[in-house]
Amino acid sequence: MLEHGGRLRRAAQKSGIHLSDWLDLSTGINPDVYPVPLIDPSCWQRLPEDDDGLEAAAAAYYGNDRLLALPGSQAAIQALPGLFLPAAVACVSPIYEEHPLAWQRAGHRLRRVPTLQRALAASTPNILLCNPSNPTAVTQARNAVLDAADQLKRSGGWLVVDEAFADAEPENSLVSLAGGIDAPNLIVLRSLGKFFGLAGARVGFLFGDAEKLKHLREMIGPWAVSHPSRAVATAALADFAWHATARTKLLASSQRLADLLAPLGVVGRTALFCTVRTPLVASHFEYFARRAILTRSFDHYGLLRFGLPGNEAEWQRLATAVHERKVP
Repeated sequence: MLEHGGRLRRAAQKSGIHLSDWLDLSTGINPDVYPVPLIDPSCWQRLPEDDDGLEAAAAAYYGNDRLLALPGSQAAIQALPGLFLPAAVACVSPIYEEHPLAWQRAGHRLRRVPTLQRALAASTPNILLCNPSNPTAVTQARNAVLDAADQLKRSGGWLVVDEAFADAEPENSLVSLAGGIDAPNLIVLRSLGKFFGLAGARVGFLFGDAEKLKHLREMIGPWAVSHPSRAVATAALADFAWHATARTKLLASSQRLADLLAPLGVVGRTALFCTVRTPLVASHFEYFARRAILTRSFDHYGLLRFGLPGNEAEWQRLATAVHERKVP
């Protein structure tokens, strides 16, 4: 089982610092969660049905009705490799490690490459890409990703793009094209956990080729997304006014975070997290942990990721810690 951010209880137990005293910046989840409406009590009594409005709301939000609702995009990450015959797959790395793990378990041969261009040069049948990248915060230009899909199409290959952090800057997204005439070999994963702050609802979507969606639906089985989660997701996807406000606030907050973290090293940013590139990852991580500030370290790559503080007191607490950090 891979390690992920958000293991706050374990950090509290290890440190002896009470759980309530911690500031958890280890995940890239919007601290201003979508205001969940009251849920109809019948959601707890009846099995979910596909014609309840979720798929229609998702199609309107993402601009694509070639979709499958899932219990989080993690379900697609684990099941998707089984829809392909074992072959070589290039992973633009660093990458969300659940992707290469799932493809390797399904019998595929992994090739880790540092850029999308190198992935194309490797001439593998399939390419995996996170855009924006988790954890590096690098965002590939929309035209470059679309061109990559087109190049792979000519050789019968597939491009799988995880857009879990794309909601705040939709102009870079290719979700509307996935599985369509312009990009039939493009598969895009999306999640409500990050931008909407609804990680606990476990709702995600896969967009792409109709046959792949059909097979995946059969693999996952009926009632994949719970009735209450479907109701919450439908409301969140349809609230376009909230989307616009959230995007403005997140982009401003991420710039503030990037400026704040600059003394620690080279900072990359998405709307939902900033990543510091530094040879002092382990030292920085321990320093912040002693102050009950949980971050996410990627020691092998020299990266330390910070999520967004949720209020002004948290911002000031982080700013003080960064200011007082004495770099060895």
